[in-house]
Amino acid sequence: MKTLLLSAPLLTVALALPAIAAEKLTYYCSSQEDWCQLMADGFEAETGIKVSMTRKSSGETMAQIKAEADNPKGDIWWGGTGDPHLQAAEEGLTVAYESPMRGELNDWAIRQSESSGNKTIGIYSGALGYGYNEDILKDNNLPVPACWKDLLKPEYKGHVQMANPNSSGTAYTTLATIVQLFGEEEGFDFMKGLHKNINQYTKSGSAPIKAAARGENTIGIVFMHDAVKQAVSGFPIKVVAPCEGTGYEIGSMSLIKDSRNPENAKKFYDWALTAAVQSRSLEVNAFQVMSNKTAESSPSAPDLSTIKLIDYDFAKYGSSDERKRLLKKWDDEVSTLPR
Repeated sequence: MKTLLLSAPLLTVALALPAIAAEKLTYYCSSQEDWCQLMADGFEAETGIKVSMTRKSSGETMAQIKAEADNPKGDIWWGGTGDPHLQAAEEGLTVAYESPMRGELNDWAIRQSESSGNKTIGIYSGALGYGYNEDILKDNNLPVPACWKDLLKPEYKGHVQMANPNSSGTAYTTLATIVQLFGEEEGFDFMKGLHKNINQYTKSGSAPIKAAARGENTIGIVFMHDAVKQAVSGFPIKVVAPCEGTGYEIGSMSLIKDSRNPENAKKFYDWALTAAVQSRSLEVNAFQVMSNKTAESSPSAPDLSTIKLIDYDFAKYGSSDERKRLLKKWDDEVSTLPR
């Protein structure tokens, strides 16, 4: 009884103290897994804000944010191709924000922001292309590909892999690139011809080159920096910038509308645009060109000035209507064909 009486005042005091909620951030990431984790861990260590991270492809994240629009779970979306970020902005799923870091960014990052009404911003850029496993190519006596149209050769049947453009920003960029490069009619003829040689459509944009690195696939259509990552890791991967020219991405970052932790999201947004944080991409062999002008980049990163880049129309192909139209046409005219 004496013990209980002594404990009671302490219990009363404890109940009277207000609960101190830990600072939180729910972070959706559409870049490579190790980079996503590096960003989450780095922000948490630097700010003390507890980060809950979910990694999904660009298309999957866009679908999740849209599904959660009436009750948003996420606070910020970092990484992934810019087209779905632009679509999210157009559909009112993200909010405008002008970071004090804007003055340190490359012009292409600011143009991305301005085209969305400042609802998204460029954090990195990378050119589209493909990579192939040199050993498998030799073992199968296959010719060395150098162009997009090389991938239509019948000898590559079952040797090419790309992601599904419905789930992957990389694959949607591929579809939009081919349409812009060859025109819509010829572009869809190309996609139909390519379909005959595809062994699998993956969910993730980088999966095809990872499969090639493991020896499970020959040619993977990906952003070139993803192929470089496998090559510098010691796998027999050769990187190709297609001879006809190619598209590129502006990986982006957006604040989710009506989020639960908007101030913490802005802190992450500003932090992610600093040169010091962007330079940490080298720790995980991320070979994109970063948006902060003074961020360090790897000598192994693809030199965009040497690649024949098309004048990619981000406004058109990032629009909700055009994206939905192209994806439906691909679903109806390409994905249903026999292989």
